[in-house]
Amino acid sequence: MSSTRVLLTAKIEHMRKRIVEVVIGELIGRGNVDAVEPWLRDDFVDHGPGIVAASKSEWLAKARALPLTGFKIEIHSLHEAGEDVTMLSRRWVPALEGWIAVVDIFRFKDGAIAEHAEVFQPTAAPDGVSRLGKLVPW
Repeated sequence: MSSTRVLLTAKIEHMRKRIVEVVIGELIGRGNVDAVEPWLRDDFVDHGPGIVAASKSEWLAKARALPLTGFKIEIHSLHEAGEDVTMLSRRWVPALEGWIAVVDIFRFKDGAIAEHAEVFQPTAAPDGVSRLGKLVPW
């Protein structure tokens, strides 16, 4: 592989990770659903469990209905492989009054997010009490 192709590939990979950082920062950090819209394909699919949607318009409508105020996120790592970006994070969910550990997988197509899936699990509370009874606060 030529050095030019290696450099171009590295830049594209960095761009995908940066897009995920921007999308998550706007959505969770600022509660700005509208800023996410340009980064999603029209045929975007979300497999949940937070939001399950078969199109960008359906996802945007559901995301706008979420109580995003007070959410916090700590991104621990972003990994890129091919068209996929995997993010490991910890999120503060106000309705749970606690943190959840999250793994997100974003699949890109033509420079935009085509598909998303996530798994999450509540982390132990400082008092040692599990918050399993409130897995999905919305």
